[in-house]
Order: sequence, then C-alpha cells, then structure tokens
Amino acid sequence: MSKNKYNFNEELLELRKPLSYFALQLTSNSDDADDLLQDTMVKAISYKDKFKERTNLKAWLYTIMKNTFINNYRRAVKANTIMDKTEDLYYLNAAKPHDENAPETTLAFKEINKKVESLEDEYRIPFKMHYTGFKYKEIADDLNLPIGTVKSRIFLARQKLMANLQDY
Repeated sequence: MSKNKYNFNEELLELRKPLSYFALQLTSNSDDADDLLQDTMVKAISYKDKFKERTNLKAWLYTIMKNTFINNYRRAVKANTIMDKTEDLYYLNAAKPHDENAPETTLAFKEINKKVESLEDEYRIPFKMHYTGFKYKEIADDLNLPIGTVKSRIFLARQKLMANLQDY
C-alpha cells in the first residue's frame, strides 16, 4: 500500500484473518463463522463511505461483526418465541398442528422449489448441496471450485431467492 493513496479494499483484505478468528469465537462453528465473516465483508463494502479514512478500520469491522452477530441471534430467538397470554398458558401446552400435506404447505413448497430450480446451475447446484447438508469444503471439492467461490455462489443464490420469494 502506498503512503499517499489509501486503499480500503486492501486494508479490508489484510484484516480477513483476525476477523475470521473473531467470527469463530462468536459463533463456535466454522460454517456460521464463515457466513458471519462474509456478511461483515459485504456490509463493510456496502457502507465504506461511512468509514473515515486512516482511522481504526479493525475496530470498525469488529463492531460491524459483533452487531451483525447480535442482530442475527436476536432474530433467531424472536423467531422461536411464542407469547402466550391465555389463561393457563393454553397455547404453549397445546399440541402444535403441523400438517405437511396441507394444501398451503404443498403450494408453498412447490413455489419455493420452482424458484430454486429456476436458478442458474452455477448457483443452484452449490445451494442445493449446502441445503441438503454438505459442508462448504465438500461442495468445493465435489465441484472442483475454490471454497470462496462456493460461499459466494451460495450467498448470491440466497439473495436471489430472498428477492424472488418475498411472500415467504
């Protein structure tokens, strides 16, 4: 890096390894840590205009990562929380109705599957492999791709699906 010209992207890449360690400390899972690192990098690039040059980029990135981790955790907890204000906690104690053969479930599954199948092969194949339980490394080895490419394609597949399936 030259003394006169500041290069945000170079500094960002230099901090990838310490950020990776921090992500692993937060998540205690290498795949989740990789996802958190990727989310952090995307946010850093998206909001780089908010960063003041020649200040502490590492601290700024750690803050983004920590806040992303906390927000993801809160979202996950909230998604699994049921507020039961009935007398005797009726809803919490009632059996949960879940019918995989219900028409709305079948329709939703078909619609989602149709959108997944409409993805280009380069996104669909790694996404489906990851969804069915393959680890990033296994997908990379199987498809003979760099692991970073696999992660990127899965991330982009998720983005495309979220955009196309906003009702779900």
